[in-house]
Amino acid sequence: MNAVLASNQDTDRRAYERLEVAIFGRALLENTLEIPCQATSISPGEVAVVAAHKPVIGEHVIMYLDHIGRLDGKVVNLFDSGFAMTISGTARKREKLSARIEWLKAHNEFGLEDHRRHERITPRNINSEIKLTDGRAYPIEIIDISLSGAAVKTEVKPAIGSQITLSGMQGQVVRHFAEGVAIEFSKPAPLELIEKI
Repeated sequence: MNAVLASNQDTDRRAYERLEVAIFGRALLENTLEIPCQATSISPGEVAVVAAHKPVIGEHVIMYLDHIGRLDGKVVNLFDSGFAMTISGTARKREKLSARIEWLKAHNEFGLEDHRRHERITPRNINSEIKLTDGRAYPIEIIDISLSGAAVKTEVKPAIGSQITLSGMQGQVVRHFAEGVAIEFSKPAPLELIEKI
């Protein structure tokens, strides 16, 4: 790729407004490895995701995001928790993606609004455990919990994207932090179940 073309593509990417999102999906890498991911920001020109496995700069990736669909592109940046990739396509395809993003924004379908709306509480009993799909279980302390997710203190940190169960609620690990992990539930937890914890 020549320098002028690369510069034009960089300018195109920066021209689009990036929106913070919380959209789950999966990414197919060149070696056919399929990994779970979560988009954290998106524009018609680029998307950034959190993922346990990182591809290499320049690698072609096919991504499927909830509410968005298929995206094709190349990895342009790596960071501690994931990577960013360009979104390739014709001008018409970018227009359609832009319209889709605006529609989702208008209808609060990015997942962020629900997380902000659900108040997080510290449960009466903070001691619990998380269970992985392979049967392994680890003791944890619940830092806080809401209808949409929880932050837990744990010495063992399952990979981002790992499917887990906490107090009967299904979810997946979406973030690591110093003391433990953040969990997002697959569907809003029943209030009566949260209150029993």
